[in-house]
Amino acid sequence: MKLDSDGLTALFTPIVEGLGFTLWGVEYRHSQHHALVKVYIDHEDGITVDNCSDVSHQISGVLDVEDPISVAYTLEVSSPGVERPLMRPEHYLKYIGQDIKVRLSWAVNERKNFLGKLTQASDDDITINVDGELFELPLNAVKRANLIYREINKAL
Repeated sequence: MKLDSDGLTALFTPIVEGLGFTLWGVEYRHSQHHALVKVYIDHEDGITVDNCSDVSHQISGVLDVEDPISVAYTLEVSSPGVERPLMRPEHYLKYIGQDIKVRLSWAVNERKNFLGKLTQASDDDITINVDGELFELPLNAVKRANLIYREINKAL
């Protein structure tokens, strides 16, 4: 197994789906002495603390048996929330027309941070409208992207 977010996603997907949830994504960060594994689960009826606990218990068991992480690690299981991270091409496709915040690993058009409306998405890039200006951003440059929650106030 490749020890990165993709490898852990492959390991965790059957566990999460077996418990009746969708694996939204996995973040894996490590240093020489410690690692952080963040697992985001989703369900059409929402996620409870008990759901997170159940998934955490099952994943911990698999990590103990498979032992893919050679350093001490912290495991966090949570809902992706309303400002959910966008981690895969299908996440972007689902939220076309929504406001997102993107941080890039390297600059595109001399900037790394973008906040605007997602207008297009493919397997390779996204287009974001920032104040009327369109920016095409390669997905391999995205360090972090999140949906931006905006409460819509309606007149009564």
